[in-house]
Amino acid sequence: MPSLMVKLYSVIFKYQQKHLLQGLIETPESNKSNPFGITSRPHESIAASNPSFTDGVATKDIRANPYSSLSLRIFLPDTAVTSSLASSYQIPNYGGYSPVEGRSHRKLPVMLQFHGGGFVSGSNESVGNDAFCRRIAKLCDVIVVAVGYRLAPETKYPGAFEDGFKVLNWLAKQSNLAVCGRLGAQNHIFDSFGASMVEPWLAAHGDTSSMPALHWNKGCGIVKIAEENRCVLLGVSSGANIADYVARKAVEAGKRLDPVKVVAQILMFPFFIGRTPTHSEIKLASTYFYDKTMCKLAWKLFLPKEEFNLDHPAANPLVAGRQPPLKCMPPTITVVAEHDLMRDRAIAYSEELRKVNVDAPLLDYKDAVHEFATLDVLLQTPQAQACAEDVSIWVKKYISLRGHEFSY
Repeated sequence: MPSLMVKLYSVIFKYQQKHLLQGLIETPESNKSNPFGITSRPHESIAASNPSFTDGVATKDIRANPYSSLSLRIFLPDTAVTSSLASSYQIPNYGGYSPVEGRSHRKLPVMLQFHGGGFVSGSNESVGNDAFCRRIAKLCDVIVVAVGYRLAPETKYPGAFEDGFKVLNWLAKQSNLAVCGRLGAQNHIFDSFGASMVEPWLAAHGDTSSMPALHWNKGCGIVKIAEENRCVLLGVSSGANIADYVARKAVEAGKRLDPVKVVAQILMFPFFIGRTPTHSEIKLASTYFYDKTMCKLAWKLFLPKEEFNLDHPAANPLVAGRQPPLKCMPPTITVVAEHDLMRDRAIAYSEELRKVNVDAPLLDYKDAVHEFATLDVLLQTPQAQACAEDVSIWVKKYISLRGHEFSY
């Protein structure tokens, strides 16, 4: 059974979240619409960014889209600059780390991370998400780009999903701009506001070099050697639904995303549901943190009224007719918890991926609850730390560097 601390925190969490959900449900529709959108609630505890490698990771916040609230927090591990092979670097007294132009820089794969919160709360800048992304950046030795997607009900479906795919396209754009920089054209490229569109950390340290790697989506399973910028998707709870959508869109986009290739995805306790209840949804209907009633309220807030259906493709991963075929999906590791009502549907999805020969291992943690590895109060538990380590071991086989680690 979960510890007493977990049980007490669950009571507090459910009280606060139910109060938020009920308040949003009761808010008149005319007051909910917000074209620009919001990415955080007032009650959220926010961690300030710090570009000076605090605890081994530097962070910075940027806006990926001036026309909406979509935001990004970049997590750069200090291994990018402290490796025995890396060039020496200096951190200015003001402004934090800035890559030195004209020098070689260590290249790291990029991981896009989507936070949880039932689509209606949470933030890429929250204290818990900041600490979790720092841990993942260090363990996996990757640049984590945490996506601050627009929340519901101010932005209904498919807003958050589209935000996720926009960021993947933005990453592909950054990769191409980095190539332009190496060709001497970078300083002549500007956005509509007259500012350079190149993100310096990604240009210097993002894996934009030509690397031989395996294509998983060419011909849906035909493996061949190609050059690619390796990207991993990581979704937590409702963020896992977004990650899975982005993976599907990446399959459909194919070469249009070059040189970015989604080589794997990590689905942590996905926020899946369906009209016909599973065994876990019946047995654990009133379980810790997110119970069945709260899940339904969250989906009502997220889906447009005319589209509300628990078998909506955004909610149920195995509903008939979803495209592309599962055999085209990237390698997918799924994390589930013993006391999470959503576990059965996540397990079923993982099993279906394995049936079509997708590398899709399942990590099932005993005595664990929904979001056990990412909630602020649980981050220091042995289970949370073990989960992050287990995930990092698996994902490294898809992002491990082969050949040179630097570009000039």
